[in-house]
Amino acid sequence: MKPLTREWVEKAEQDWGSLKREIRARKNPNYDAACFFAQQCVEKYIKARLVEANLYFKKVHDLTYLLGLVTEVEPLWITYEQEFRLLTDYAVEFRYPGASAELEDARDTMKVCKSFRKTARFVFGLGEK
Repeated sequence: MKPLTREWVEKAEQDWGSLKREIRARKNPNYDAACFFAQQCVEKYIKARLVEANLYFKKVHDLTYLLGLVTEVEPLWITYEQEFRLLTDYAVEFRYPGASAELEDARDTMKVCKSFRKTARFVFGLGEK
């Protein structure tokens, strides 16, 4: 694995840890942040795969755009398209006034993130953590 790829994976894992902490918080849980961290974890794993494959990507947070690029080397990842569209919306929608995530939203995003994280870690030859 390239050093830059490893950095992306490490950043993704930090977001995964933050997601788990926020969703388990008993006092003052921040479900908006949980949804954001789920999106960020997925985004960074996709970018890690793009870096590893020497595929250029613009500096964006749109998971559907990134998915369109990464399917060149990981065609089966297209199965996440609908879920990634939702994650992208949640990452932006809940970061501004006018909408707030609920526990159910956070659980839904965590479920998608957990599934994709497992898939991405398998591709990189990393064990479950």
